[in-house]
Amino acid sequence: MAVEAGAAALGLVSRMPSGPGVISDERIAEIAATVPPAIGTFLLTSCQSVAEIVEQQHFCRTNTIQICDHLLHGTHRELKQALPGISIVQVVHVAGPESVEEAAALTGVDAILLDSGNQKLKVKELGGTGRTHDWSLSRAIRDRIQVPMFLAGGLTSENVSRAIREVGPFGLDVCSSVRTNGKLDPQKLTEFIRNANTESHA
Repeated sequence: MAVEAGAAALGLVSRMPSGPGVISDERIAEIAATVPPAIGTFLLTSCQSVAEIVEQQHFCRTNTIQICDHLLHGTHRELKQALPGISIVQVVHVAGPESVEEAAALTGVDAILLDSGNQKLKVKELGGTGRTHDWSLSRAIRDRIQVPMFLAGGLTSENVSRAIREVGPFGLDVCSSVRTNGKLDPQKLTEFIRNANTESHA
C-alpha cells in the first residue's frame, strides 16, 4: 500500500517501549524480502549496542538501520564496519537547543532523523508520538550537519507543506497521521504524499 502510494521507503518498527506499528522481527524479515530493490527498508530498532543491532539486522535483512535511542555500547563507525552496504540513520529527539549540538556531534552515520520523542520518561517515547517539535531547531540542525536529514514528528497532510518550506529536509517520516484505528489508511497516505510532492516540486 505504501509503495503504491509513492513512498520511497518503509519504516518497519521492531520492539519499542511505546508507540504504534510494532511488528515482530519475523514479520519485518518477511516484508523486507519482498520489497522492490529501489525502496528503502528501514529497521527501526530500540537496541543500544552495536552487537545487538548487528544480530537484529542479520535476521531482518533490511537495507537501512534506524537507531531510535542513544547508542551506548560501540560506535556508529563500528556498526558501519560490521554491516557493509547497510545505511545507518540515527534518530535525534529534538527537545531543546542541546539537540542541535547532539546532532552536530554525530559521526559515522549516513543520515540523521529528527523526531519528537522523549528518552527521559519512565516509559521511553522513541517515535510515533504524533507531536511536532520546534522546527526552527530542526532547521538549525539541517544547517549544521553534512549528511541528509529526515524530519518526523507530528507531520500531517495539513502541515507537511509548511514543514518542507521551513525545515527543508531531505525526506519525511510519517506514522500516526496516516493511520486509522492503528492501521495504515490508503486515503490519508495518498493525500500526505501528494501534498508533500506538490510542495517539493513547487
